[in-house]
Amino acid sequence: MRTLYHLPLCPFSRKVRVVLAERKLPFELKVEKVWERRPEYLEMNPAATVPVLVEQNGLPIPDSSVICEYLEEAYPDISLLGRSLAERVETRRLAAWFDGRFYQEVTKNLVGEKYLKRLLGRGNPDATAIRTGFTSLRYHMEYLGYLADTRKWLAGAAIGLADFAAAAHVSCLDFGGDIDWEKFPAARDWYARIKSRPSFRGILADRVPGIIPPAHYADLDF
Repeated sequence: MRTLYHLPLCPFSRKVRVVLAERKLPFELKVEKVWERRPEYLEMNPAATVPVLVEQNGLPIPDSSVICEYLEEAYPDISLLGRSLAERVETRRLAAWFDGRFYQEVTKNLVGEKYLKRLLGRGNPDATAIRTGFTSLRYHMEYLGYLADTRKWLAGAAIGLADFAAAAHVSCLDFGGDIDWEKFPAARDWYARIKSRPSFRGILADRVPGIIPPAHYADLDF
């Protein structure tokens, strides 16, 4: 069985979970406590990060971007990058935006400080980082709303990797109740469409000890 090593509130893990489900590739989830630095896991991924996908033939594939590119090449019947070169460029640009800048300015400062820091035993949340995260969140959600309001999907006419990368981060923030959706109606409508996809059901079913998500988290109609 194909296996994905993950953490529940890791946006990069969530992105890969949705991509696998969109491709209808069966897989088993295994929580990997990366802070324990298991020797067997370090052999697969010396960076000691999640996710890592282990294929049915035993091939370990670390890093969410590498995994998504691998799946695009290994299972070409379904493309999540787009058809034209321009679409593929825009999809990659936006996926990199959310996994890079959005993560550094928003997800890391909110999910990282409020949940992962405690889980890793790295002390109390940094209030300054949390304030920075909320300030950045507003700008990023406005940009997300702009994309959603001017295109059918974030990178163009077809749903793809850019949408799933963005939704992975948004879902982690929404789990903690960090997004005031009334302020971002276009982004909310886009996310409602993402939530309604069968591939997203596993994400909406996630529960984490010590955190109770808001009532709308798993509500397809908000």
